[in-house]
Amino acid sequence: MFITIGLLAIVLVVTLFNAATAPMLKNADECQNRPRVSVLIPARNEEANIGACIEGFLAQKYSNFEIRVLDDQSTDRTGAVIKQFSQRHPEVTAIRGKPLSSGWMGKNWACYQLSQQADGDILIFTDADNRPAPNAIANTVAYMQKFKLGLLSAFPEKVTGTLAEKLVVPVVDMFVYAGLPLWLTYFSRFPSLAAASGLWIAFTREAYQRIDGHQAVSNQIVEDVELSRLAKKNGIKILTSAGTRVVSCRMYHSFGEVWGGFSKNLFGLVRYRTVPFFVLMFVLFTMCVLPYITVWFAPLTKLSLVAMSMNIAMRAVLSLKYRHPFFTSVVLHPFGILATLLIGINSFYQVKRGRLEWKGRQIDMQVNR
Repeated sequence: MFITIGLLAIVLVVTLFNAATAPMLKNADECQNRPRVSVLIPARNEEANIGACIEGFLAQKYSNFEIRVLDDQSTDRTGAVIKQFSQRHPEVTAIRGKPLSSGWMGKNWACYQLSQQADGDILIFTDADNRPAPNAIANTVAYMQKFKLGLLSAFPEKVTGTLAEKLVVPVVDMFVYAGLPLWLTYFSRFPSLAAASGLWIAFTREAYQRIDGHQAVSNQIVEDVELSRLAKKNGIKILTSAGTRVVSCRMYHSFGEVWGGFSKNLFGLVRYRTVPFFVLMFVLFTMCVLPYITVWFAPLTKLSLVAMSMNIAMRAVLSLKYRHPFFTSVVLHPFGILATLLIGINSFYQVKRGRLEWKGRQIDMQVNR
């Protein structure tokens, strides 16, 4: 239990450090100038989302930008919705995606096609389920100019509806905000201290071309993190920020989507290495679930209460700072961790069996290795 408390102390310090100092996209200065920005949105079967996403970008308080949206072989009305916007708004360009090329993951292939047609000096890749505030582009550009960044990523504020979303989605945020002092992504040269969210990732054109963009990560499922590591390896300045109140996203809408979506990604967070993955799973269980069990055993009650208090403090700070649902994040915290652990085990199992699927596409894990 002393080891558990020691680990929790480190995590709590990181949490408090980020809460006090983390770069927040909402706190950007004014832009020094207004370079051309290309907003690049891949969309596959996003009929319910893509309209609101495009409308959010059309409302931006930034004058020099284009919106390019790629219909990635959708089987619903996504393409028709995009075309309607392109006919009414000259800023919007509709692109019909080509069939998936061999050796590529679907999203990476779509982003690559978008990059080939973009004419901006800054490229912002985002998803159809993202919702930008009117200052999203301006604040992104301002941050990149102030810190001379080649890559800026923001973790969007997560919108949740169902119980499964409320339990699991904030836990994945916790990995970032309680596990990595965000300023280290800027000041440290180590690629291991890099992070990014493909929901909002911006490059200068020069930086994107220097690392060969999405072509360099064509077979990667967790392509956003790999892009940030590549940037660091190439000496490009990067920064990972919190997008709370500037960009928001509802990633999933049901238990099935939560289960399938995170099963696709969780094992990939450690580059599909078995030992580090199960060490991470064990540490997570030991810190966040075990104290709620050992508290019922008299010799460990006092230490368990200390560990539980540290868990509660960590999740309370994260909930208040990053607008996570308070009750499920704090009171139901161990259940959220347990659900995440189960999804993690399923992620490992499905990857090893080569049975990952997302949005109707089978993911070839042999390509990903």
